[in-house]
Amino acid sequence: MNFQDRMLPTKPEYQFREPGYYIWCGSAFQFKNCCYMVYSRWRRELGFAAWVTDSEICLAKAEHILDTFHHVKVLFGKDDDIRWDASCKHNPTVMQYHGKLYLYYMGNVGDGDWWTHRNNQRIGCAVASEPEGTWQRICQPVIDVSKNGFDSLMVSNPTVTQMPNGRVLAVYKGVSKEGKLPKGGPVLCGVAVADSPVGPFIKEEEPIMQNPNDPWSVEDPFIWWENGQYYALVKDFHGYFTKTGDCSVALFESLGGLDWAPSEAPLAFERVLVFADGHRQKVALLERPQLYFENGKPVALLCACATDAAYSDTFNVRIPLKVSLS
Repeated sequence: MNFQDRMLPTKPEYQFREPGYYIWCGSAFQFKNCCYMVYSRWRRELGFAAWVTDSEICLAKAEHILDTFHHVKVLFGKDDDIRWDASCKHNPTVMQYHGKLYLYYMGNVGDGDWWTHRNNQRIGCAVASEPEGTWQRICQPVIDVSKNGFDSLMVSNPTVTQMPNGRVLAVYKGVSKEGKLPKGGPVLCGVAVADSPVGPFIKEEEPIMQNPNDPWSVEDPFIWWENGQYYALVKDFHGYFTKTGDCSVALFESLGGLDWAPSEAPLAFERVLVFADGHRQKVALLERPQLYFENGKPVALLCACATDAAYSDTFNVRIPLKVSLS
């Protein structure tokens, strides 16, 4: 697959913002002839780094993926107790499975220290029968840290898809406690499988998508099943897999979901927005890729975007895709 060939120009009206907030991760899905987006936000007055301490998960609604989205409600903000995800909810991604909605996310708890919150990241799940109804959070993380290994310090960035056999495949970001703290070890991705959307998830011991030249390999994966195999979009910190030598998004493939390799066309996209009038805008960040599906086909790419290194403008952008006829 050549993912770049599937991307169509975007438009300014395909950018979702809210006054007073940083807008970041967005996961969109179709439900009863409406389009919903679950997204993360936090107050601008707190600064961009507060994503790890103060992010909340919200719901927005539109008639179609390329129409204007409007905020509906906050799904999960801060909690008054000390549960494992009391401080922050971030990295939302939604999967529909047997008539129910499953929202996977990163949560953490801490005392305000940035590194404490970062290293307390775990992966949770909430379940609902309809988007605007009640979302019930699972009490404990569905993917927790391992005792040892590449994900022994923190886990985040969940992405899931239903396998042809009905099981659930998950790919996630992990950091090891074996490096110098508080930073920890390499930033890698791992894979796990469960019989149910709420687990238990059985992990593969070894990481996937590993850059041998730099410990900060990959993050922000998104996986899906199409045309008889699995695909993944993943942030390639140093352009090792994309062969660009610059931060970009790589395309990976897998037949079984456990072993992954770069696609023959590994560069999915660079940090550039291409508009319908031909204008090309280079941006500071274009990451957290998610796909929106209609009738089982991906028809739009969603990404978190920051136009400059000062984060003066952040939003979630939708990029239309050519619909595959295969």
